Amino acid sequence: MGRIAVAAIVSMWVIPVSILVNRVVPDPYMDEIFHIPQAQQYCKGNFKSWDPMITTPPGLYYLSLANVASLFPGMFFVQAVSSYLEVCSTAVLRSTNGVLAVLCSFVIYEIITHLRPALDDRKATLQAVVLALYPLHWFFTFLYYTDVASLTAVLAMYLACLKKKYQLSALLGALAVTIRQTNIIWILFVACTGVIDITLADKRDDEKVGDSYVSIRTDNRLTSTSRVTMGSSLRKRKSDGAVDKSDMSVPRTSTFSTTQKSGLLDEMRAIILTSWHMKWEILVSFSPFFLALVCFVTFVLWNGSVVLGAKEAHAVSPHFAQIMYFSLVSALFTAPVHFSLGQVATLFRSFWKNRSLGFFQVLMALTACFLSVHFFSLAHPYLLADNRHYPFYIWRKVIKAHWLMKYLLVPLYVYSWFSISSILGKTRRKIWVLAYFLATATVLVPAPLIEFRYYTIPFYFMILHSNINENRNWLLMGVLYIALNVFTMLMFLFRPFHWDHEPGIQRFIW
Repeated sequence: MGRIAVAAIVSMWVIPVSILVNRVVPDPYMDEIFHIPQAQQYCKGNFKSWDPMITTPPGLYYLSLANVASLFPGMFFVQAVSSYLEVCSTAVLRSTNGVLAVLCSFVIYEIITHLRPALDDRKATLQAVVLALYPLHWFFTFLYYTDVASLTAVLAMYLACLKKKYQLSALLGALAVTIRQTNIIWILFVACTGVIDITLADKRDDEKVGDSYVSIRTDNRLTSTSRVTMGSSLRKRKSDGAVDKSDMSVPRTSTFSTTQKSGLLDEMRAIILTSWHMKWEILVSFSPFFLALVCFVTFVLWNGSVVLGAKEAHAVSPHFAQIMYFSLVSALFTAPVHFSLGQVATLFRSFWKNRSLGFFQVLMALTACFLSVHFFSLAHPYLLADNRHYPFYIWRKVIKAHWLMKYLLVPLYVYSWFSISSILGKTRRKIWVLAYFLATATVLVPAPLIEFRYYTIPFYFMILHSNINENRNWLLMGVLYIALNVFTMLMFLFRPFHWDHEPGIQRFIW
């Protein structure tokens, strides 16, 4: 029932807003002027045609062909169109992302209920709906960009991996890479999380068996064996029936961390040792992911670059400040959680328990952030010249308001990352948090341009594993997202402006 409710609620805003956008902005806008003509060439069957300004692979166009093919019979029957090519209009191509947005909300709901099986339908529905409102995801639902398709494919890949359907997961990962190349990093991340879950779960099972064996040998009586059996049966009945109140907010994958404290090195050693004993099982299960990686490397060697077109404007650059911007932007989008007095007090207490280590960690983080901001804070020419994007104004009015401003923001960057790591560490293993940070950095650091939509996938991985329990926080985030969505859409539709040096209407966009 919950997943149907989520899809229905999301459809209730996707359909009317799509109609409004297509009525006010019927022609391709900004990046759409490249994507829509290219998709229309595919509708003509001209698969050899390629616009050299397009940087991403054609995965979205193939998905659009499937969407157009599904709509053509009905539209032809009611005589709305007379040919297949007529269906490939701007509005229909944009509707591909509308369909994918509904599907993405369904996948989000499934991930939430898988990670937290004790969560009731109402809370899971609320969380999925709020996440579907995330402004960077919501806005591009109504335009023909690759972001919605990319997020949907990556999250579907992750859901399949959580359900241990590794071949399907790798196939969805390959689809994600055909939509956006950087998704190869998320393929590796998802494969790593799969290995972590298998190896550490196997280690946990061995510990349980070992504990039972010791208790039986120590007691040397039949009653010990019966206690083990009785405990197992009780646990089975509990999982099949009522749920213990104390476990209501504990995710499925957090058993290891809640039952036994372990360090990062302990987890790494356990993974290495267990992986060696399970090498053939792991090799067979995750070989499709490796095959996807080999295909991607082959493509990069053949193409001479990760991007397809406009290679000069998207050259890889050491933009370490990107991960600082991501941390603050993501924390602000979850402000009721990360900037609450309770979270500040929790972080302070955690550092105060071990003051020397905490002081060292903060000092190292501040030093790394200062160096990143000072030496690796890049201003792409597009950022400085294009006043249609909100980052243009944030860069000029905030970061460049004063030469000291970029340094004054460093404590906020550091706090945001510590808060994110702290919340993730409550439910995820340390090795998982490290893998997440490395994946996020690998995706963002090479990108010279500050685009908040680049932060969408790491944001979703973060918030899906943050284990936010209070409905109040979700409602506050929902209100925040709705306010931002209303503002950005009104600005986009009803506050157009003109450039003196270029004809046409310009609009504000993320």
